Amino acid sequence: MRRHYAWTAWILLSGAATATVAGANALDHSSRSQAAGIDLVTYHTDVKDVVVILGSLPAGDAMAEPGNIAIPTLTGMMLDRGTTSLDKFAIAEQLDNVGAEIAFSVGTQTVDVRAKCLKKDLPLIIGLIAAELRTPALQLQEFDKAKQQFFGALQASAQNTEARAQEAFARAVFAPGHPNRPHTVADYEAAAKAASLDELKAFHAKYYGPAHMTLVVVGDVAAADAQAEVGKAFAGWTGGQDFAHPAAPAVLSAARELSVPLADKPSVSVIMGQPTGLRYKDPDALALRVGTAILGSGFTGRLMGIVRDREGLTYNISAAMAEDSIVDGSWDVSASFAPALLDKGIASTRREVERWWQDGVTDNEVTARKQGLIGSYRVGLSTTGGLAGAILTNILRGYGVSRLDELPDAVNALTREQINAAIRKHISPTRMVLIKAGSVVPGIR
Repeated sequence: MRRHYAWTAWILLSGAATATVAGANALDHSSRSQAAGIDLVTYHTDVKDVVVILGSLPAGDAMAEPGNIAIPTLTGMMLDRGTTSLDKFAIAEQLDNVGAEIAFSVGTQTVDVRAKCLKKDLPLIIGLIAAELRTPALQLQEFDKAKQQFFGALQASAQNTEARAQEAFARAVFAPGHPNRPHTVADYEAAAKAASLDELKAFHAKYYGPAHMTLVVVGDVAAADAQAEVGKAFAGWTGGQDFAHPAAPAVLSAARELSVPLADKPSVSVIMGQPTGLRYKDPDALALRVGTAILGSGFTGRLMGIVRDREGLTYNISAAMAEDSIVDGSWDVSASFAPALLDKGIASTRREVERWWQDGVTDNEVTARKQGLIGSYRVGLSTTGGLAGAILTNILRGYGVSRLDELPDAVNALTREQINAAIRKHISPTRMVLIKAGSVVPGIR
């Protein structure tokens, strides 16, 4: 089941305290070290008392093969349901008593932890995170509840046009064996029903460990304190696996169209795109990202300005690159059209993508988009949560903490010629997958 992390939504909720980092040298404020086998990054800010913790380890859906495909998600769902020494109510009480938060989520390649606390409570929170990751209770009663909750979420997803379009698109552009290729909702439903607690315990024992785990601690915290607490809480923990990597980047040889019928839906979710063959850190990836933002990022993107505002064919359309932090990812345009406007909407979208590919972007568009991207990026770094999220994302992409300072310069250094060359090289309007999910006629061609 393909899930995208919405760090931003959680960061906005946790970002009441601001971290003044604009113009700061990231390396002067940060420390990176190994603590109990974990890649630990500490970043000190001028926020008083507030600390945000983000962590990630390779135990996501892609690690299910060849076992039960529901097990990674079910394992992640069990982490906050008690440990071998504390039940879930005792953990909740401890968190409530200090006003702290801990949450876990499972994605394509990772299980992630997000936490927020006061400086004085850092030992407690690090200790709870360690206990939940290392020694979850994994009780049958809670496992059965998790299975029912997962099954309910799958049933809701099965009727969501956007989710079904995303599933169909990723299955069309990524071949079997690629980490970004999801299983179907129906396959997950069958797997969730059949999943056993013994399978879950075996998965936890194999994939949960400090190897390839990253922990980012940001806020009013000294590096030595974070290192000491992580070293103490995770001491003696072993194991873990590397991320899943495909044998070769994804390639799409020909255009395809696929309709996913869902009855009685007021709109049709449309995704048109292809694999890029690029990881985020690869040459051309940043140039293609800026070019893609010019095409379809926000209300200033071409697609919103033309397909939505000028032609009135949709209320939502955007272009983006995705799932490329760890392995090669995809490029797509996503939109929602009323059934009566579907054909016109798709034709208009194709026309604008082809014009963008053929004619390229302009100097004025490049200048304006650079300013917007860099401005938004710096605003994102102004909260403790935003800063922590940026650091973790950079590390997963293969960068160091210094990337915080380097990214604006990298964006500014791009030329219109580089952006247009990347668009022409890596995007092919004649070789795209088109997905339509909603009140449409089923079919593949």
